[in-house]
Amino acid sequence: MMRQRSKTFVMLTVMLVVGAAGIALAQWGRRFRSIEEDRRGVPQWEVDRQFPGDTFTFARVYYDSYYGRGRGGGGWRTDYPDSDLNFSLRLQQLTTIKVNPDPVIVNLTDENLSDYPFLYLIEPGGLVFSEAEVVALRKYCFNGGFLMVDDFWGDTQYENLAFELERVFPDRKPFEVPLDHEIFHNVYDMKEKPQVPAIGRAWGSVTWEDTRDGSDNSVPHYRAIVDDKDRIMVFICHNTDLGDGWEREGEDEEYFREFSVKKAYPMGINIVTYAMTH
Repeated sequence: MMRQRSKTFVMLTVMLVVGAAGIALAQWGRRFRSIEEDRRGVPQWEVDRQFPGDTFTFARVYYDSYYGRGRGGGGWRTDYPDSDLNFSLRLQQLTTIKVNPDPVIVNLTDENLSDYPFLYLIEPGGLVFSEAEVVALRKYCFNGGFLMVDDFWGDTQYENLAFELERVFPDRKPFEVPLDHEIFHNVYDMKEKPQVPAIGRAWGSVTWEDTRDGSDNSVPHYRAIVDDKDRIMVFICHNTDLGDGWEREGEDEEYFREFSVKKAYPMGINIVTYAMTH
């Protein structure tokens, strides 16, 4: 098994290095644009349209709250659409999962939310769920859905998320997932819990980002909320930014090799594989 994983990691490295030059990248300050307008150079690929239910679709959660409802809520679209497009492409190339080339944006209150077994929510440090979202997310998770939370740093931001999740799951609390859990080893054998900083914060040996509250953010945390059968329903990636590792593919070779190839893509693929097999 270890030999197989090593071979797979080599394949990941080679494929990503070869393909990185063909990915058009987002730049700071670029206005928000949808994938219908611009796929950033990420190619389309054919899927069997007769069996849409057999295709994995990367679904990003939209929210309109940020430190209170009605205050913009722009955090939901961080790294969009580059991270979603790049990750979908690499998941299609590097696994046997059949992937939809067109990631989607969903509301927690959408009637068809259950069509997407995997949800990605980003920057929850100022998120405030509406009552309708609380009810919808609880129902979604207990019906078999999986929520991945990513890209937030420090104690204050975590406390905000924990408060909101307690509204959704008042009878259970997040716990630190041990490194020996299968989610760290089901495809790629992670030797440590990966920490991925934003590309502008990756200086030398520093792999974390500072926050205004002065928290020690040097240790990444991967926490979970599980159902009564110990299936992970919510997987929380705290003090790390996997999405930037997907988004910034090809922009900086050193960042790409150290964080995208070694950490962001392997961990992301492990998470989706777990979500789709449990």
